Amino acid sequence: MEILYRRCAGCDVHKKTVKVCLLIRQENGQRQKEFRAYGTTTEKLLKLADWLKEQGCTHVAMEGTGVYWKPVYNLLEGNFELLVANAQHIKAVPGRKTDTKDAEWIADLLQHGLLKASFIPSAPQRELRELTRYRVCLTEERTREVNRGESNAGRYQPETGRRCQ
Repeated sequence: MEILYRRCAGCDVHKKTVKVCLLIRQENGQRQKEFRAYGTTTEKLLKLADWLKEQGCTHVAMEGTGVYWKPVYNLLEGNFELLVANAQHIKAVPGRKTDTKDAEWIADLLQHGLLKASFIPSAPQRELRELTRYRVCLTEERTREVNRGESNAGRYQPETGRRCQ
């Protein structure tokens, strides 16, 4: 199969770790693989980005399950061509499943251009969505407090300072 990206990486992202497989296709056709594991703190993810830059990586793909991919995406954005793929589109080869094998499989699919990218809005649009969702949460919380106050009105006895049961 045709190799689209000579230096690319696949990431298997979890809550506390990111398993990375870097695939490098040499000019003579030899394939080089390197595996690393990183934590998901900002410091560790920045070390991941630095390592990928040092290796000359141009493209990075990750599985988009849950919300764990978001901080990884945000910190790698702008440094690499990023691709978040739907987990259903990355059906691994049957057999023993490990995080390292998943990362290698993702990198292999990316290298051959076999991954379909999920839609990820631009950074300003993501920020606006986050603010909008936060505003909705605040409005709902305010409504709950108003309703709680109204339901307790009339149940308070000022002379004793107690609520009625």
